[in-house]
Amino acid sequence: MNRIKTDILIIGAGSGGLSVAAGAVQMGADVTLLEGHKMGGDCLNYGCVPSKALIASGKAAWAQRHSEKYGVSDAAGNADYAAAKEHVQGVIAQIEPVDSQERFEGLGVRVIREFGQFISPTEVQAGDSVITARRTVIATGSSPLVPPIPGLDKVPYETNETLWELRDRPDHLLIVGGGPIGMEMAQAHVRLGSKVTVIEGDKALGKDDPELAAVVVNQLRDEGVVIEEGTTADEIKGRAGAIEVVTRDRRSIKGSHLLMAVGRRTNTEKLNLEAAGIETTKTGVKVDGGLRTSNRRVYAIGDAAGGMQFTHVAGYHAGVIIRSMLFALPSKAKTAHIPRVTYTDPELAQVGMTEAQARKEHGIRLEVVRFNYDHNDRAIAERKTTGFIKVMVYKGRPVGASIVGHQAGELISLWALALANKMKMSQIAAMVAPYPTIGEVNKRAAGAYFSPRLFENPTVKKIVGLVQRYIP
Repeated sequence: MNRIKTDILIIGAGSGGLSVAAGAVQMGADVTLLEGHKMGGDCLNYGCVPSKALIASGKAAWAQRHSEKYGVSDAAGNADYAAAKEHVQGVIAQIEPVDSQERFEGLGVRVIREFGQFISPTEVQAGDSVITARRTVIATGSSPLVPPIPGLDKVPYETNETLWELRDRPDHLLIVGGGPIGMEMAQAHVRLGSKVTVIEGDKALGKDDPELAAVVVNQLRDEGVVIEEGTTADEIKGRAGAIEVVTRDRRSIKGSHLLMAVGRRTNTEKLNLEAAGIETTKTGVKVDGGLRTSNRRVYAIGDAAGGMQFTHVAGYHAGVIIRSMLFALPSKAKTAHIPRVTYTDPELAQVGMTEAQARKEHGIRLEVVRFNYDHNDRAIAERKTTGFIKVMVYKGRPVGASIVGHQAGELISLWALALANKMKMSQIAAMVAPYPTIGEVNKRAAGAYFSPRLFENPTVKKIVGLVQRYIP
């Protein structure tokens, strides 16, 4: 048995674990990293990267078929599904070196390609190695949740982990789950030539502001996606190429392929957490505000911590615990400034409170300002005028922003900055945005907050009148 002593042991080489490893080793810590599967984790291999690459293929096909409005003849826009998947693999391959074992060993990280499990409160076994660490980080991420639907175990189905191996385009893709993953893949596949039906037990994109979500849902329906809301998949029948979903209201929906996209579950089953005295919750590892577990020497970050399941959250968590582990400084993880984006077309982005949440929190003192894309000159020039922004403002400070439209995922960063730094709307309004850009949407939203104060205020008009009359 090989015994290793290390300052920091990280279990999981996804985005969070890699961020901790890179930061800690470059600041002088002895770091050991365990990964029993693929370096880069879900985001690189099965999640963010491949999904956005396939979305790009769908956008390219859609653009060819809808170019006449730019004075360019519409083309067939025929998609080669297998070639699109090779494009996906090419994108993964181009990014892989950044997350590779070779790169991290070059930084000085000890990389062990084995799964780890606790054998005591202070020891983790990985293959034939037993590691004792001053601090351990659980960064094991999450996997697709596959619910126990009767008959599902008897038919072939895809998840976000297996979808990328598929090379034959689905004739009719059935998607169970109308959240971000389901809706992104629905639009990508319908643009690549598949028929698509989404089955959602509640409302599609139900965690987002319903006014904004409706814009995305309507666009997908206009493109041909059938979205069945308010019904669940109660039984699965059929065989490869002929799948049947029987819904709660006993309807039969038939297709050629099935994608399960109903959520995620944290990867903790292999860790033997009981041996380390680490408590769990229904959603993941139980942590305090500083991301420490019930074992004070062990932290949990990213999806494993059971909160918001986004790659950028895992990276943010890495920074929080590095401050604590390396410098013994107090550090707490917050969520109010964390943005999220659904990469449909148009995109849907949110940071802070939605309008409903803000009204519940702040009541009648809340102000909601809006600006529509169809008043933005760059959006008009590019024929991307579908969408709008809503900013929730309390006592002159934004407490949330919701955006649906072209490049919403890019626009939301400014509001994440504002919330993180408790900025005022006056500071946003003072920004000079280059013309013509989509970014002016943010500037104009801030302007919409001040417009009634300036242009509809009789006191302001009186002062201006006096100045013009008496000041030479």
